[in-house]
Amino acid sequence: MRNSPFWWILIGFMVLVDAYFFQALKSVSHGASQRTRAIIYIIYWVISIAAIVVLLLLPYMQGDKQFRFFKSSLFAIIAGLFFAKSVASLFFLVDDLRRGLQWMFSKFSFPAKEFVKETNGISRSAFLSWAGMIAGSGLFGNLIYGFANKYRYQLVKQKLQFDNLPAAFKGLRVIQISDIHSGSFNNKKAVMKGVEKIMNEKPDLILFTGDLVNNVANEMDDYIEVFEKLQAQLGVYSILGNHDYGDYVQWENSEQKIANLEKLKQVHAALGWRLLMNEHVRIERGGETISILGVENWSAKARFPKYGDLNKAYTGTKPGEFKILMSHDPSHWKAEVLKRYPDISLMLAGHTHGMQFGVELPGIKWSPIQYMYKEWAGLYEAGAQKLYVNRGFGFLGYPGRVGILPEITLFELT
Repeated sequence: MRNSPFWWILIGFMVLVDAYFFQALKSVSHGASQRTRAIIYIIYWVISIAAIVVLLLLPYMQGDKQFRFFKSSLFAIIAGLFFAKSVASLFFLVDDLRRGLQWMFSKFSFPAKEFVKETNGISRSAFLSWAGMIAGSGLFGNLIYGFANKYRYQLVKQKLQFDNLPAAFKGLRVIQISDIHSGSFNNKKAVMKGVEKIMNEKPDLILFTGDLVNNVANEMDDYIEVFEKLQAQLGVYSILGNHDYGDYVQWENSEQKIANLEKLKQVHAALGWRLLMNEHVRIERGGETISILGVENWSAKARFPKYGDLNKAYTGTKPGEFKILMSHDPSHWKAEVLKRYPDISLMLAGHTHGMQFGVELPGIKWSPIQYMYKEWAGLYEAGAQKLYVNRGFGFLGYPGRVGILPEITLFELT
């Protein structure tokens, strides 16, 4: 990637944003002494140039897992700094558009001498400049604060009512977790607390909806002893997510990639989880049954793979039987489930992480991910069918969460 045109376009864009931001910085610091301004300018450019240099060197930095975590944190800080400057620059752009309109108005409204006098008086808005600085600083501060939230597991309780749920399963306690991404973890004790939080709820059934690792199976080596503690009377069932196939790794040959996937399947078995690969299982309780269907990754988005085969998983289930589908990508729901499988009562998904960034307050639910996924976090309904999108247990890329906390979902079926 570092040799691709996109990479150098990104670096060039960062330089332009730095230069644009600096113009506003000069404006708001105009009233300071010359010495103070010099110190501010030097600090600004030292940080800005250092960020670009580090970004250029990051692909060459190698090390153990702890170093990789440090590397991802450093990248997140640089990306956060750039993002914050970009947000602030939007305010500056509004101000510059205002100045441009004033200039045009002056050009057509005044004689030449008055025009020069008028345009010389059009200065930056102190309000918009400071508003941009505050918005950018606030965003950057939140991103840094978010580092502390990556293991702050929230338990979300959902009561779901279904008319066709067998009487023996009423009150069933189902835990859903998703997107563990073990390759991102660097604190085993914190992860263990999340597992203990799950087991404290005494679930009847545990369902994991994909992305156990970031890329390779051996990322789970240190965490098998943690997640094998997940147990439930009716079992623990799992599926694969898009990251589990090793598609984002450059393998020397196809045999290595196949071997990695086989090892990951063995990890699921070692955990005591029943991995569902385009198949279903029937669970019995009190003489009645429900079906759990699990498909491989299937996405309606072109950039993600379609390994799943819901028809294969569905074949052999009983008509009218209560069915829970585990499918990693929520786009599967509208693209195929609602159209062709009206008796799948509940689909459980993950994948989006809620982008690990957003706002969830009473009456307000927003994240940038909603512009890619209409169903991105929480419960969605269409007639008698329901979809729940888990916000993810782990994290990927940005080693933190802002507004969207890691989630353990407890369903009570009624």
